[in-house]
Amino acid sequence: MAYRPRFETRDGGMLLGGMPVERLARRVGSTPFFAYDRSALSGRVALLRAELPEDLELSYAVKANPMPALVQHLSRIVDSLDVASGAEMKLALDTPLRPGAISFAGPAKSNAELSQAVAAGVIIELESSTEADRVVRIGDETGVRPQVAIRVNPDFEVKGSGMRMGGGPQQFGVDAEDVPSLIARLERSDVDLLGFHVFAGSQNLHTEIILDAQRKTVDLLLALVDHTASGVTYLNLGGGLGIPYYDNDDPLDLHAVGGNLEDLLRTRIRPRLPSARVVLELGRYIVGECGVYVTRVVDRKVSRGKTFLVVDGGMHHQMAASGNFGQVIRRNYPIAVAGRLDAEDVEPVQVVGCLCTPLDLLGNGVLLPRAEVDDLIVLFQAGAYGLTASPTAFLSHPAPQEVLV
Repeated sequence: MAYRPRFETRDGGMLLGGMPVERLARRVGSTPFFAYDRSALSGRVALLRAELPEDLELSYAVKANPMPALVQHLSRIVDSLDVASGAEMKLALDTPLRPGAISFAGPAKSNAELSQAVAAGVIIELESSTEADRVVRIGDETGVRPQVAIRVNPDFEVKGSGMRMGGGPQQFGVDAEDVPSLIARLERSDVDLLGFHVFAGSQNLHTEIILDAQRKTVDLLLALVDHTASGVTYLNLGGGLGIPYYDNDDPLDLHAVGGNLEDLLRTRIRPRLPSARVVLELGRYIVGECGVYVTRVVDRKVSRGKTFLVVDGGMHHQMAASGNFGQVIRRNYPIAVAGRLDAEDVEPVQVVGCLCTPLDLLGNGVLLPRAEVDDLIVLFQAGAYGLTASPTAFLSHPAPQEVLV
């Protein structure tokens, strides 16, 4: 296995929260479960702080992993939180962060959610002109001045993203060419238009593409600033920084990303907006490598020459690892047998889950040390888009536990 986990190891074993996975499994009491490492999360944020400009705010995108204990921990070491539903907004409002440090993006916000955001003072990132009209109406009816920003669908595309969320026709954001007219309407209304937000794509590992997208984003946003009469105090540059999942993935050059953002702030943004909040919004990049999914072998069988390890978890908990969360060509996430990370004697196996579908495949022809019933299988890169991005109700199996250690 080419991938080496970002966790402390000892004698072929892996430590999470200072304890071996096997002991952690006994403490949790049942499998499967997700475990997120508190020290790894803190280290990830510290790395970002060291590489990114000092006056760039770091926002955590809660949709990547909304586990309450994890969000509470991150809320103390990041500057702001981005949410995408009323439930996520309530979770964020329960942290020590002030409401103005919470942004609410995403299409199809309900009137109830918008009313809650207006009342709380959360920044509503407007996805359409009709959503803007609803927010204005809610503000007029409640007598509370909404805090808003316009999410901009850019007039450029970012190649190499796992999911493209900007450029061309999109359900996300207001087309860049329509933003000036929306600015004019909002400035005639009783709302506080703070600024703009662009999120063009996610899971991008191509450093030069990221740098170019950031330059284009800044150019676009500063051009839109010219259409405002009252100035801009908030720019959300999005994120999209990817993490390696597969053997042939190269990590993003974070130092280059930080240097590019430093240059953009110094030469482009600060001369125009010396006191604006400039935000980088990251989810997967913060939490993705800080978690594992642990499942137990319940059966070992050979079928026409192939060895199958049947585990008590599966795609209903880890849909992304099964290849059914946007992969065009299915590839294996990093996977190991607990306690045997350094074993050299391996065999090709199929690691399959407990669901009645051939789609429930966690490892296809992976080389693992021989595993028997009751051995633990560990899937890495499980900190983001795991449990809450999976079809947990399928076949009505019990929900896995989540622990922050």
